[in-house]
Amino acid sequence: MAARSHPTARQIRLGSELRKLREAAGLKSREVAAFLNTPPAQMSQVEAGIAAVSAQRIRRLAAHCLCEDEEFINALAAMAGERSRGWWDDYRGVLPQVNMDVAEAEHHATSLREIVITYVPGLLQTPDYARAVFTYMRPELPESEVEPRVEHRMRRRVIFEGESPTPYETVIHEMALRVHVSTRGTSRSQLRFILDKIEEGRASVRVIPVDQEGFAGAGASLVYLGGPVSQLDTGLRDSPTGVEFCDAQSQLKHLRTLFHKVEGASLDHAASRDFIHRLAKEL
Repeated sequence: MAARSHPTARQIRLGSELRKLREAAGLKSREVAAFLNTPPAQMSQVEAGIAAVSAQRIRRLAAHCLCEDEEFINALAAMAGERSRGWWDDYRGVLPQVNMDVAEAEHHATSLREIVITYVPGLLQTPDYARAVFTYMRPELPESEVEPRVEHRMRRRVIFEGESPTPYETVIHEMALRVHVSTRGTSRSQLRFILDKIEEGRASVRVIPVDQEGFAGAGASLVYLGGPVSQLDTGLRDSPTGVEFCDAQSQLKHLRTLFHKVEGASLDHAASRDFIHRLAKEL
C-alpha cells in the first residue's frame, strides 16, 4: 500500500499509540519489524501514521508486547479498520486539514466536553454568528472561502442532532454570550438557538457569570473528546500555530482537572438556562 502524503490526525494518533505500545514493552522498532516480517522503514512509517496497518497485525503486535488490555487492543484494531469516507471529506482541498481532523475526532468521540470564554462554541453557533466571526477574523477571505467554512461548522452539529447523539457538555463564560459579534438580532437569535438545544436535550450548558469570584480561567478554553477507552481520549487546545491535539496521559489528566475546576465556577443547568433566557430578553 502506498504511503500517505498527508496523514490525518487520527491516523497519526493510531501510529503514536502503536509506538507507545512497543516502547512500553522495551522493544526497538527494528525488532517489531522483524517479528511482523516487514521492512524497518515501513514500521517507522506505520508509527508515523504514513503507512496503514491491518487489524490482524495490531493484534499480533499487542500479543508480542504482552499487552492484555483487550478493550484497548479492540479499539486500536477498529481504528485500523476504518476505511469509509466521512462527510468532512467533502471539504478536503477546500478547507485547511485541521477542519477535517476536528470533525473526524468529533465523529468518533463517545462524549464531548468544552470550555469557551470568548465566543459561543462552534457547535452551537448559528450561520449568521459563524459568518460574522469568520469575516471579522479573516477580512481578506472572499465569499467563496467563507461559505464553505460556515457550512462545515453547521454540519459538525450532526454529532448531537443525529439519531444517536453524542453527549455534549459545554461551559460558557457570560462575556461570550454578551458580545455582539454582529447585530443585536444575530445575538438574540444565537441565544435562542442555544436555549432550543438545551430544551431539546441536545446540549448540556452551564454559564460562568462575569461577577463570579475566584475565576482566573480566562485562558481555559478547551475541548475534551472521550474515546472508546480512556487511553484514546483526546484534548484540543488553541495554540499560536492553530489547534493542538493532546493525547499524552499527563496532558489529558490536566485537561480533565481543568474542566472540573471551571465547571465548579459555573451556575447549575437550570440557573444557566434562566440566565441565558434573561440575556435574550434584554436584547
